[in-house]
This record gives sequence, C-alpha cells and structure tokens, in this order.
Amino acid sequence: MKNFNRKFVYFICLVSAMGGLLFGYDWVVIGGAKPFYEVFFGIGARPSLQGLAMSIAIVGCLLGAVLTGYLADRFGRKPLMAVASVIFFVSACATGAFNDFNLFLAARFLGGIAIGIASGLSPMYIAEVSPPRIRGRLVSVNQLTIVLGILAAQVVNWLIAEPIAEGVTAAPVDSWNCRMGWRWMFWAEAFPAALFMALVFFIPESPRWLAMKGRSERASRILADIGGTEYAREQMEAIRHSAPQSGSRGGLSLLLGRPYRRVLLLGVIAAVFQQWCGTNVIFNYAQEIFTDAGYGLGEMLFNIVLTGIVNVIFTFVAIYTVDRVGRRSLVLWGAAGLAVIYAVLGTCYYFHVKGFFMVVLVVAAIACYAMTLGPVTWVLLSEIFPNKVRAVAVAVSTFALWAGCFTLTYTFPLLNAALGSFGTFWIYAAICSAGLLYFVFRLPETKGRSLEELETALIKENNR
Repeated sequence: MKNFNRKFVYFICLVSAMGGLLFGYDWVVIGGAKPFYEVFFGIGARPSLQGLAMSIAIVGCLLGAVLTGYLADRFGRKPLMAVASVIFFVSACATGAFNDFNLFLAARFLGGIAIGIASGLSPMYIAEVSPPRIRGRLVSVNQLTIVLGILAAQVVNWLIAEPIAEGVTAAPVDSWNCRMGWRWMFWAEAFPAALFMALVFFIPESPRWLAMKGRSERASRILADIGGTEYAREQMEAIRHSAPQSGSRGGLSLLLGRPYRRVLLLGVIAAVFQQWCGTNVIFNYAQEIFTDAGYGLGEMLFNIVLTGIVNVIFTFVAIYTVDRVGRRSLVLWGAAGLAVIYAVLGTCYYFHVKGFFMVVLVVAAIACYAMTLGPVTWVLLSEIFPNKVRAVAVAVSTFALWAGCFTLTYTFPLLNAALGSFGTFWIYAAICSAGLLYFVFRLPETKGRSLEELETALIKENNR
C-alpha cells in the first residue's frame, strides 16, 4: 500500500506509544533515586531490601502482563490503555508521598502493574493499526518512546539532585536529596501520565479487535480512515479469512494447541532473551557498575545521562533499519555484539581496569542493544502471533519477559557479590552466545508481510 493517512496513523501510534514513554520513565527513575531513598529508609546496608525495592515493580509487571491478555480480549485495547494511564498517575503520586517503606513498595508494585499492561498492549495496538509496509518502523516508535522515557527519567534525576562533591559515594542522611529530592523524581512522572489520560480518548479502538468481535462495520470505517476504501476491503477480507468465526476469542488452551505451540515458544524465548542478555542491569544498577569502574556518585549520575542519550540515538538507527535490514538480521547482530562486548567488559573488570574505557564499553553495550534487541523484540512479539490468539500470546510472552527481568534484576546483586562484576558479565556473554545459536536456526524474517500472511506462513511451518 503506497498511500495512507499519515497524520491519522502517526497520531494514534504516538498516543499509544505514550504507554511506552511512561513505561521507560517508571522503569528507570528508581535507578537515579536509589542512592537517596535507600538512605531515607535506612536500607543501604541490607541487600535483600535493596533488591526488593528494585524488583517489586517487576512483580507488578507480571500481574499486569497476566491481566492484559484477558482484559484486552474482553474489553478491547483502548479502555485498557486508559486504565494503565490512571494507574501510572496514581503510582507516581503515591511513590513519592509515602514515608513508610512498605507503602513505598506497594506504590512501586502498583506502577509495575501499569508497566506490565503498557509493555504488551502498546506495541500490539500499534501493530494492529499499522500498514504492513511501515509496521516495523511504527512499532519501533514505541521502543523510541520507551528510551525517551528512560532518558527523561535520567535527566530529571540529574537536574533534581543537588550537586554532589566529586569523589563522594554516599549522600548524607540530612541532605535535600535524601529528604525530598527522590520524591520529586517520582512525582515528575505524574505530568506525562495526565497527558496520556487525556489523549487516549481521541484514538480509535483496534480494527482487528473490532472485527474479531463481529463489529465489522466499525472496523471497516477505521481501516478506511487509515488507508482508504480499497485498503479497508483487503484488510477485512484477510481478517475474516484468519478468524472465520466472528466474535470468537482465542484462549490459552487454543494457544497451547499444536499449530501455535512452536510460535509461542519462539515468542517466550525472544522475550526472556531480551532481558537475560543483561543490558537492563546497566540502567537499574548503574551506581554499582560505575562505582566498580572508579566513579563517584556525582559522576555516576552524569554517566547515566550519557547512556540514556546513546540509547535514544541508536534507537533511531533501529527505526531506520528495521524495515530495511529486517528483524532477523538485527537480532543476530545484537546477540553477537553483546556477547563480544560483555566478554571484554568482564575481562576488564577482572584486571581492575578503571576510568573512561569502562564507560566506552558500557555505552557500546547500550548502543548495540538499542539498535537491535531492544526494539526488535517488541516488533516480533507484536507480529508473529495469529489474530485469534494475539492478545493472550502477547500476554504470555510479556509475562515471560518480566519474569526474565525479575530474575535478572534480583540476581544481579547476588551474582555481583558472589562472582564479582567480571564473573557476572561473563555469564551474560555466555547467555548471548546461546541465544545467537537458537535464533540462527529458529527465527524467521517477518518484514514487509501482513499479519495475516505471517499467520499463514508460521502456522504452515509449525504443522510440518
């Protein structure tokens, strides 16, 4: 399709992608607040509580991912995005307001539910409304908003925090940073959350969900708004062919049936690998990583901003290449590149290398991830599943992703204490190597094909 309503398509995709923006901000803001709220709550010498504070939101992500499959099929994509925006807003306000550590954890858990919903729902919605020719680019925009949210959190943390003397590794308990600064880092999220709440009412429901529910006339009107009458007719015919029983819903039992099991396995492994490749620990545990590399607290906050800028720049590279180079090539290059970088990084930690070269390696890992595995995984999860099981399949894969994220985040302090930074990054290098081998043999190319074409090809392959 050569012609489509660009303003309409870009608007609805950007609004949906605001879920990704809030996901990114909420996910990373805690990394910059960590040195200060730990002092406020008195948990600086208690690794188990430190790990709980960092990972409790991921438990909420698991619940949000589980709920998304059923709720998105039952009530539609748009209402669930509205619910996520409200949860983001409430969580942002509550996290900064509480003085009790248990209530702080509860607010973080609530925010995790919103992340779990948005992380699967936003790319799925974008894939369902996007023309095939630019679907990869538009789904990658969701990843761009995630990294913009990450960068926004890093910049906000850096600007809010009072200047810290060079070489200082711990903030004083009576400093403004420990009393109020960390609170404003969380409260700042309420502003984009309120904007998301307002804008989500101006986008349409997913036409594919409407068609699956038997509301063909409304679905056809939305598709016509996207690409014209002929495009709407072609898409409706393809949707009817892939889901002949109007109003039917794909459940978990259908998803686990023979035609879909191998596709589900591919999605789950891709989702878990995106986390186990190790890059997200750089955002969540930047304090430990840069401290081990010889940097003080003030320098650490600046280095975090640097990683965020690189993250955004190379996500633009992914947006440019995902529909040109293809998903498969980017995944393979990403796995291979990270394996090499982590092997070198671990070796440098082993020989106690300090300073700028360590920052270069960390930035290289962020760049490699940002232009490959970061965005491409979300594109694949939004594409590879058939219409009738897409919502529940994306929910299962997203659940697996956040389960992988929880294990990664919770185990990093333990691995770092037991094996040192060098052993930890060598483990991540081995995981990336194993993932590379799997994807060489199992990952198909999906660029430039409609969702219904992919369904036919993948199901046919799995029935052999």
